[in-house]
Amino acid sequence: MTYELYYWDGLQGRGEFVRLALEEAGADYVDVARGERGTPRMMDYIHGKHGYEMPFAPPFLKDGELIVSHVANILNYLGPKLGLVPKDEKSRIFAHGLQLTITDFITEVHDTHHPISTGDYYEDQKQEAKARSKAFLKHRVPKFIGYFERIIAANPAKSGHAVGDGLTYVDLSLFQLAEGLAYAFPRAMKNFDKDYPGVARLRDAVAKRKNIEAYLKSKRRLAFNESGIFRHYPDLDQEPA
Repeated sequence: MTYELYYWDGLQGRGEFVRLALEEAGADYVDVARGERGTPRMMDYIHGKHGYEMPFAPPFLKDGELIVSHVANILNYLGPKLGLVPKDEKSRIFAHGLQLTITDFITEVHDTHHPISTGDYYEDQKQEAKARSKAFLKHRVPKFIGYFERIIAANPAKSGHAVGDGLTYVDLSLFQLAEGLAYAFPRAMKNFDKDYPGVARLRDAVAKRKNIEAYLKSKRRLAFNESGIFRHYPDLDQEPA
């Protein structure tokens, strides 16, 4: 059965974390909003035209009659089906917790360019965004990425992965984090590989995987842009301390 992924057209955004898992697994899926009348079809679900189980916002995944919303929830659902999480319960729950931590970090990334209101343009809150980004780069990136660096190093399997001895959806999400930070804050991230070598090695290993490499070269992989979560505004970037 073909999975249906619903997310806004024209940007990677939160939907990219789900796409990476589907692409790595070679799953049969369709990116609905990129097709004919895709966005209206997506909004029909959000407005409850298909029943009580309406998602709050994209991304959400449709698998047959089942609708799964929120990135971490979707990946928790897909992980066992796509072979992207260990089979034991302890590891699955731990992986889900790591993905929820990534979700927290993504919110903070978004708030660097929209610290006051998502209803206002970046240009309406530039000074506040600059202050927020300075604190984000100084304190929050080391806190979150440093945490994942320690997780990789402490993994009993010594595999270079976040969980267990093989690739999981958490690894794919960490790849996206590293790529997104490099796009949004190239000056601030120039020492990323030195500061977070475990995450950097994982990023490079993910990029070389057959299906991911093909995806990154395809038209399905949209470029980062200033409509997504990771946005490059030079005023918000800075040299590392």
